[in-house]
Amino acid sequence: MEVILKYFSDFTETQIEQFTRLKDLYIEWNQQINVISRKDIDELYTRHVLHSLSIAAVCPFNPGMKIVDIGTGGGFPGIPLAIFYPEVEFLLVDSIGKKLKVVQGVADAIGLKNVKILHSRMEEIPQQTFDFAVSRAVAPLKDLWKWCKPYIQKRKSTELANGLICLKGGDLAQEISESGLRPTLWDVDRIFPEPHFKDKYVVWVGK
Repeated sequence: MEVILKYFSDFTETQIEQFTRLKDLYIEWNQQINVISRKDIDELYTRHVLHSLSIAAVCPFNPGMKIVDIGTGGGFPGIPLAIFYPEVEFLLVDSIGKKLKVVQGVADAIGLKNVKILHSRMEEIPQQTFDFAVSRAVAPLKDLWKWCKPYIQKRKSTELANGLICLKGGDLAQEISESGLRPTLWDVDRIFPEPHFKDKYVVWVGK
C-alpha cells in the first residue's frame, strides 16, 4: 500500500481502507481460484494496483462517465480505477465466469457501489455506450479497438477524446503497424519510476 501513497495522497478514509483490504482479499480468493501468480500477489500494489492507476495518471475521468473494462480477469485495471473514481460507473467484462466470481467477491467485500460485472465477450454485450474502454494485456490492439469502437461515444469527455486506453508491454511496433491505428503511448516508468514498469506503456486510441 505504501507504493500507492508514494504517488497519490488525496484519498478519503474509505478509499484508503478499500485499497488496504485488497491484498488480503486477493490472497484469500487466490486460494480458491487462481487469478494472480504468487510472485504478483507479493507485489500486488505495484504490479497490479499502481499499474492500473497509470491510466488515471494519463487520463483523469470525470464524475458520471461510463467506463468498460475489457477482459478484466481478476479485476484489473477496473477495480483500482473504480476505487480511485467512486463517482464513475464501471462495467467489468470477462468471458471466464470463475474470474468474475473473484471480482464480484472483492467488489462486494470493499463496498464498491459503482461496479457492475458482466460475463460476456466484449463484442457480444448488449448495445450501450461508454466514454472509454480500458484493458490490460488482453488482446492485440486491432482486436481491442474492433471490439470496443461500436460502444464508444464520439466526444471529448475529459482531457483526451473518448476511446480506448490499454496497458501493454514490450516492443509494440508490429502490433501497432498491424492495427492500422495511430495510438499515443506513455512510458509507465516515467509516470511511476519503478523497475517493474520498464518497457510498459499506457496506449490511447481516440475515436
